Amino acid sequence: MQNQRQGLVQEQRLKMNPQLVQSIQLMALPLQELKFRIQQELERNPALEVVEDPGTTSLEEAVATPEEYEYFENSSDPGFTTSSYDQNAGDSKRRFMEGALARPESLQEHLLWQLRLQPISETAFEIGELLIRNLDENGFDLEDPMTLVKPGQQKELERIRAMIQSFEPVGTCVRDYRESLIIQARLAEDRTPSAEEILANYFTALEKGRYSEITRKLKISREQLDEEIAFIRSLTPFPGRLYSNESPTYVIPDLLVTIKEGQLVIILNEEEIPVLGIDPFFDALVEDVEQRKDKQVKRFVTNSVKDARWFIHSIQQRNQTLLKVARAVVEFQREFFIRGPKYLVPLTLRDIAAEVGVHEATVSRITTGKYMQTEWGIFELKYFFSNAVSTTAPGGRQFSKEAVKENIKEILEQESGDTHLSDQKIAALLEQRGIKIARRTVAKYRRELDISSSYDR
Repeated sequence: MQNQRQGLVQEQRLKMNPQLVQSIQLMALPLQELKFRIQQELERNPALEVVEDPGTTSLEEAVATPEEYEYFENSSDPGFTTSSYDQNAGDSKRRFMEGALARPESLQEHLLWQLRLQPISETAFEIGELLIRNLDENGFDLEDPMTLVKPGQQKELERIRAMIQSFEPVGTCVRDYRESLIIQARLAEDRTPSAEEILANYFTALEKGRYSEITRKLKISREQLDEEIAFIRSLTPFPGRLYSNESPTYVIPDLLVTIKEGQLVIILNEEEIPVLGIDPFFDALVEDVEQRKDKQVKRFVTNSVKDARWFIHSIQQRNQTLLKVARAVVEFQREFFIRGPKYLVPLTLRDIAAEVGVHEATVSRITTGKYMQTEWGIFELKYFFSNAVSTTAPGGRQFSKEAVKENIKEILEQESGDTHLSDQKIAALLEQRGIKIARRTVAKYRRELDISSSYDR
């Protein structure tokens, strides 16, 4: 039987108060999420107020803006006049119009609309609806269609499936992109004589560029094959993506780096972030409650003002740290900002952390999801951090992984005619530039650039 004893143990622990946790969280937030977080804090804390919001239009500016002429009636009623305009009805109509315009038609909705126009029975429609609901965003089957119906309905399923495959966009309700291309080649009005056969029987040879094998077996000339290939390239391997509901992601740069009078200038994007301050009423109330005996009111007012000041301080600290890190990155990557992506040098979190005087975790946190607008495009701050690649360049010049990728891209852009460089040849050309890497590394970087092999090109 174990005996329990009381004892003293001395140990060190890192304990974070809520304010420190909040400061760390704000450090990691991108610009859009920071704006949302500020809005949440404004709703939660009455002591916090917006002093100035650069992203909004003032009343004076709105009054100064001339009134726009209404070219179209704002009602379906021809007898509508602005004097009898019903505000609630107008708002309702506007919301409907905005919703109708904002939400694009999905692939399933477009196919179901076409299915409803077909002169088919209710049972056939139900089978068609099952087939359409079974499609992914590419227009391909999620599950085996035969498992969707009873054994006695499989023949009817094949008939309805063939009907849906002919709907716009042509080539949906198939297993994969190869079957989709075959269907498109079969149903196209401008189809070529051998396109369907090439896709069905010689697809691998086509992918590998074994054109002589195809011409020999089909007994056609190379000119005829070129016409077939040109037609096949006009087809859409993923027809469902034409009706994708995915909305584009917009990036708002946190920083701008530009060249003025030969100097690199860094500008923090403060137009998207409102200027915050303490509500004067609460500021005056702090002094007033000091003389009162109501501890609950005193605690609420004091804590609200304290939280507001800490929140403002945390945002200022985030912006200052972001600016310091950006300055260090620009200093290390000066050649990139002046001459372009090919001159990106190796850079680690430790290098920036030592320069700024913060922990590596802080640098990682502040660079995640933050974007910088440059003369060469918009880049995430993490883009500027890259490991070194072994080189034989004169003067011991080092190349980063991203710089090597840019060199590979440049070499492939210079390909001429039917000559397609192999990975081994690319490695040899890189070595001439002082970049010595293995063929498999070239292949890896090429795939990361989403560039096909020499056979596929």
